[in-house]
Amino acid sequence: MANIDITVAICTYNGESRVPEVLNALNAQTDIDSISWDVLIIDNASQDNTGEIVQQYQNSTACPYLLRCISEPKKGLAFARQRAIEEAQGGIIAFLDDDNIPTSSWIKQVADFASQHPEAGAFGGKVHGQFETAPPENFEKIATFLALTDRGEQAHCYRPQKRMLPPGAGLVVRRQAWLDNVPEQTLLKGRINNSFVAGEDLEVLAHIQKAGWEIWYNPKMLIHHKIPKHRLDKKYLLSIAWGTGLCRHHIRMARYESWQKIILTPCHIANDIFVFLVSVFHFLSSPKKKLLGDFDLIYRLATVLSPFYFFSIFFVGHKNGD
Repeated sequence: MANIDITVAICTYNGESRVPEVLNALNAQTDIDSISWDVLIIDNASQDNTGEIVQQYQNSTACPYLLRCISEPKKGLAFARQRAIEEAQGGIIAFLDDDNIPTSSWIKQVADFASQHPEAGAFGGKVHGQFETAPPENFEKIATFLALTDRGEQAHCYRPQKRMLPPGAGLVVRRQAWLDNVPEQTLLKGRINNSFVAGEDLEVLAHIQKAGWEIWYNPKMLIHHKIPKHRLDKKYLLSIAWGTGLCRHHIRMARYESWQKIILTPCHIANDIFVFLVSVFHFLSSPKKKLLGDFDLIYRLATVLSPFYFFSIFFVGHKNGD
């Protein structure tokens, strides 16, 4: 069998109703005759019929690519993606969530960009929302918290000093860059059970960027992220704000050496407290903002608490021998 250039990795939990649409979109890829690629599904402790659905595709003669499905019993997107990296046959790993629908040129654009930018250890593209119901007013101001991304029509490198990185939806990484620089077990595991603390993708990218690899934005890669109605509920969105704020300190610090963390941590805490107080002032003086005001306040408060949340995780982990 020829060497695989690209492995499309789909991490899923209870995805029997979602995975087929992703696989159908991959069936419809165009201009891929010169590209060797396969699809790897990581079944992350699903309790539905995801495995059986994938097996039906494996047995179908219409499936144009090698399709494998591997079970990862540890819950959490970080565990699923690490397993994908370990099991992948391709040197380029293109991640899709089970609610990410790639356009028909997505694989071609992944291959072209990886070839043209060997300095890129990872890159992401545009992520547009496909909404089940109309989003709330001014939703575009918080859309990035749901991984929706559109940073223009020009490809560009994410500079470390800008503190900006692509989301995990549609993220493409060089397998060796991950293996060489990302710990087998990251601190952030993903949203597990009732926890909304995510950031595991940004932690991975921070490690890769710190090692000297560039992280890029490729506007020619477009996926549609399906957003069901419940993800637009106020309670859900505020939970996202809380979880995103809580992981912010650790992602910041992942870029630095230990001695730098000691110096920078109190500076960040002081600045975050100031920003939170400013947010409180705006919240009290502009009560008509409703969702946006609540969202910003919750996010800023969680950011203030983020270092202490991280220290508690670190302490408990060491106490338990992890």
